[in-house]
Amino acid sequence: MSQKSYNGTPTLYLIATPIGNMKDITFRAIETLKEVEVIFSEDTRVTGQLLKHFDIKKSLISNDHHKEKKNILKLEEYLKNGYNVGLVTDRGTPIVSDPGYELVKYAIEQEYNVVAIPGATALIPALITSGITTEPFTFFGFLNSKETKRKKELEKIKKMKTTLIFYEAPHRILDTLNNILEILGNRNIAVCREITKKYEEIYRGKVTDVIKEIIDIKGEIVIVVEKDNTPVSYDISIIEHINLYIKEGMNSKEAIKQVAIDRGIPKSIVYNEYHGG
Repeated sequence: MSQKSYNGTPTLYLIATPIGNMKDITFRAIETLKEVEVIFSEDTRVTGQLLKHFDIKKSLISNDHHKEKKNILKLEEYLKNGYNVGLVTDRGTPIVSDPGYELVKYAIEQEYNVVAIPGATALIPALITSGITTEPFTFFGFLNSKETKRKKELEKIKKMKTTLIFYEAPHRILDTLNNILEILGNRNIAVCREITKKYEEIYRGKVTDVIKEIIDIKGEIVIVVEKDNTPVSYDISIIEHINLYIKEGMNSKEAIKQVAIDRGIPKSIVYNEYHGG
């Protein structure tokens, strides 16, 4: 079912907020924060500081992961009465490794408008400053905090032919890097901390080199890991590989792109092979 985002009905606005530097907020985000009736906030203390900085006075409702489902009734009340509602998390874009999904899901199911006010997010700045290829990439958010489960997660993705992006907490960073070294190998990585803030810092190099450099690291951290470059051998030809995907419902363009990703080779090589170039 299609739905126009701007049809005059009550709207849940997903408002991105700065991840560190207050200047990274957009004009549209400020206008929307001023215009909504109420704001659902991951931590009202953090959001309160943001609103105070921009001289905005607004009612806040705490919306951490534990309160989300209970807050659906509160959201329903505001939307049913014709009010626009804001949703923010402590920093960055709502729902990306943060609360908000349950409220968004409910609003969509009830056919209310859900509109994103785009802005800051940590994973994209980390990716583009990492020095590691940006396309394609896969974002995983936080790995499991327990080492045995974290290793299993890494085992499942170690053969992926995409750049990998993770969030991590400072007290786990060395353990996670050692797990990456053990499971994924000594790849090129970038560890980015405190993005947009005064003490922003990026460690680049092989995993072993970065581990040696990191001492008592603090702040919010993004890890960017290069893709698996191990050559993959297939029992079928490139053309047969493409035709398999076409049989599954892909068009030839989509199939060529996916085969290039699977095999870790340039798309032009797959294209030329398929089209007899």
